[in-house]
Amino acid sequence: MSISLRHIEVFRAVMTAGSVTGAAALLRTSQPTVSRELARFESLVRMKLFERVRGRLQATTHALALYEEVRRSYVGLERIVSMAGSIRQFEHGQLSVICLPTFAQTLLPAACRRFLDDYPTVGLSITPQESPLLEEWLSAQRHDIGITETLAAPAATRQSLLFSGDMVCVLPDGHPLLARQKLTPRDFSGQRFINLSVFDTYRQQLDDIFEQHGVERLMAIETASAASVCAMVRQGLGIAIVNPLTAMDETGNGLHLRRFSLSLPFHVSLVRPEHRPSSMLADAFADVLRRYCLVLSDTLKTTLRKTK
Repeated sequence: MSISLRHIEVFRAVMTAGSVTGAAALLRTSQPTVSRELARFESLVRMKLFERVRGRLQATTHALALYEEVRRSYVGLERIVSMAGSIRQFEHGQLSVICLPTFAQTLLPAACRRFLDDYPTVGLSITPQESPLLEEWLSAQRHDIGITETLAAPAATRQSLLFSGDMVCVLPDGHPLLARQKLTPRDFSGQRFINLSVFDTYRQQLDDIFEQHGVERLMAIETASAASVCAMVRQGLGIAIVNPLTAMDETGNGLHLRRFSLSLPFHVSLVRPEHRPSSMLADAFADVLRRYCLVLSDTLKTTLRKTK
């Protein structure tokens, strides 16, 4: 006879409870059954695991060493059981999405609501991450779906365009430039400007544009996110140029949107890992994203049309 899982369970129960009686209670069986299985286990491993000292079981050094390995194995088993429970909560599965932080604020909330209307028992895991870690994790096949600003697909992935639009100007209530339908680089001359981080690619493109046109802005505040830029503009601390998704999300309640005369393209791409198992849920979520991005594109056109 070979060692079975039952023998391991009995040994673990005796080590945990410290007695045959306690082990029998843990396993909901009889004391004779526990004693018999424990004796068989000792015979199979060919080691003395317990000694009786004054009527009580005392584990030998062999038992202690073996129990340490059993304990580690059960920790792994408990993690599997816990994971099974987590998966079971969602019944129909779980979807993992990684995206730039701006999309976790602007694009995904409404898209997730639309998706969960159709798949209410699915669990969604949203991981905001900056480049280049975002692309590295997608290449490593760690997520079902990625949303990026780049048109180039990371290694071992495939990419498709979700949304395309130009960067737009944002201004606070009462600003004189609201009288204009479209702002040129010259309109920003001498204006207090809220800028993105110096490491941001859009910041760098904007700086190049204003330098080429010989326009000097008053650099009031520099901040890392477009949402933060809009919040500063709303407070009347300056004006700015940001991506259209954040601008539309923040427009209203003291913030206004205007066209910029020069085209500064902003793209949103859907990225799918090539070697991650295919998923109908991922396909469904991607379809929701595509349809919602069409809505956003129409909304942007309508919003800009109203400023004419």
